[in-house]
Amino acid sequence: MLQRRARLRRLFGVGLLSVLLVAGCGGQSQGNGVGEELSGTIRIDGSSTVYPISQAVAEEFMYEYPEVNVTVGFSGTGGGFKKSTAGEIEISDASRPIKEEELAMAEQNGIEFIELQVAIDGLAVVVNSGNDFVDFLTVDELKKIWEPGSTVKYWSDVRPEWPQEEIKLYGPGPDSGTFDYFTEAVVGESGASRADYTASEDDNVLVTGVAGDKYSLGYFGYAYYEANKDKIKAVPIDGGNGPVEPTAESINQGAYTPLSRPLYIYVNKEYYETRPEVKTFVQYYMDIVSDIAQEVGFVPLPDDVLAEQKAKL
Repeated sequence: MLQRRARLRRLFGVGLLSVLLVAGCGGQSQGNGVGEELSGTIRIDGSSTVYPISQAVAEEFMYEYPEVNVTVGFSGTGGGFKKSTAGEIEISDASRPIKEEELAMAEQNGIEFIELQVAIDGLAVVVNSGNDFVDFLTVDELKKIWEPGSTVKYWSDVRPEWPQEEIKLYGPGPDSGTFDYFTEAVVGESGASRADYTASEDDNVLVTGVAGDKYSLGYFGYAYYEANKDKIKAVPIDGGNGPVEPTAESINQGAYTPLSRPLYIYVNKEYYETRPEVKTFVQYYMDIVSDIAQEVGFVPLPDDVLAEQKAKL
């Protein structure tokens, strides 16, 4: 555990997305004695939100099994599904369930998935650390700001007592599962959003944007806020029962509504059943994911839910 935490501090100490590809650690196998027998390459891509979990698991796995190379990308949930439904990758990270049209594409290509929930996440709505007037936002106010055709340009358009300063908006692009979830939870329709905002699949770009603009507003996964809360401020959200700040406790207890959600990996079933390195990796992933999720800023699954997910394997 101490070695793991030291490696995680090295990986995440300079930002959650500072490493674009996972590189294997040197050293001898510390696992069950068969680490040297496994070899091959495992490709993971998809959600930038799930990326830190998969990256950390990959780092741990390659320490145990140095002959297996695990690469982790973050092209967005939709980008990952485009690759996984074509059979181009072994595992797809996802911050939303797979869509019907994506399943249809997979079926057309003869691909089946094992869907595994791996953690719980909240979406943080954030402002610049110098913002001293936004005390909270209601879901209706968020909708007014982000809905297609929104006429909100200045903060005073949200509440008259707020300054007449232009809101600079930052958020995930349309390939992101975070985008899909936020638009469905806030606007009421997945993918329904105003287009005049700074969009990026790299959440670090969004953090930097909000941190550098006093009158900005953005949203992204809670873990990225947690890793950068010295630069930005989270806005409590009122979903109907009073303002609630995103914390591990409020997310896990279901109090932070409607902006909390499950996170997934989708495993190519054929690769899992026919390639020992993939099967071993996925089982390893599920064995350590609760520790990893907590260490990199997410909420671990309740024990009974985790047991249900493991039973799928």
